[in-house]
Amino acid sequence: MSSVAVDERLGEVGRVRRLLVRPELGAVVGAIVVFVFFASQSAVFRSVSGIANWLDPAATLGIMAVAIALLMIGGEFDLSAGVLTGTTGLVLVTLSTRFGLNVWLAMLVGLAVALAVGFANGLIVTRTRLPSFIVTLGTFLMLQGINLGVTKMITGTVQVSGLRKAPGFESARVVFGGTIGDSGFRVAIIWWILVTIVASWVLMRSRAGNWIFAVGGNEQAARAVGVPAARTKIALFMTTAFAAWLVGSIMALRFTSVQANAGIGQEFIYIIAAVIGGCLLTGGYGSAIGASIGAIIFGMADKGIVFLGWDADWFMFFLGAMLLLATLANRMVRRYAEEVKH
Repeated sequence: MSSVAVDERLGEVGRVRRLLVRPELGAVVGAIVVFVFFASQSAVFRSVSGIANWLDPAATLGIMAVAIALLMIGGEFDLSAGVLTGTTGLVLVTLSTRFGLNVWLAMLVGLAVALAVGFANGLIVTRTRLPSFIVTLGTFLMLQGINLGVTKMITGTVQVSGLRKAPGFESARVVFGGTIGDSGFRVAIIWWILVTIVASWVLMRSRAGNWIFAVGGNEQAARAVGVPAARTKIALFMTTAFAAWLVGSIMALRFTSVQANAGIGQEFIYIIAAVIGGCLLTGGYGSAIGASIGAIIFGMADKGIVFLGWDADWFMFFLGAMLLLATLANRMVRRYAEEVKH
């Protein structure tokens, strides 16, 4: 029997279609455009020191954006993520400077606090069926009050400082808050890359990743086929809390002090980075890599505008424009993906 020749164009079209429906495609194109624009206008921006400069904010934002992306793919939001970074930082500095705990032990306490908050958020959302927007908004307000009230009660001010003198500070700073040798690149970049790799593996290669997409796409259908929806969502909220602890610890060890209002307002930046990276507000679609690329776009714009000497107010305009464009692009990609499936 003669073998049937396969038209090579069919395989190529399949590969092109798979590329076009990738959620991070729009973010990749956007990142290239933004980099080319600022690099062509500023020699500092494209220098090694310039790259280290704009990768720094991208790293801490990227850690949170990846965790928020996982949660959004699972169909939920966390408006308490920003203020929780401040809470964990305050726990670390307060326990180390006011109660004499070793920095490493204080970090473990901060992690326990963060995971407890994440667990509580997930449990309330899954048990009450209240929108996560409302639940985490309540958590946001409570944490904001706790941060301010407890800090003023202990220190008499809205800041806790003096971490540099605490036992264990130097070793902890090397691991979380220092730089990579003499390169000028922050250690936070390594943590960001690790978080992105692990999150991408979970989403694309594990059963848990299938559960996340399932509960975000159609929770009732997911439950019907045996997906542990409640457990999956609680785990996602705890993942976001873990990321908040990591970022809070990084920032506290870097600056050796924490303001009571630290992290407030950042939750919207995390969501914007995830949306720019391809996540849909309706859940069930997105990627960890896309969220990281969204964070890179944020970092490039944040520092690029400064390098060009523009008014910093233009950054918010840029961020808003990127959000609208990314949302429109994601909508078109999703529609195309659905057409391809049918």
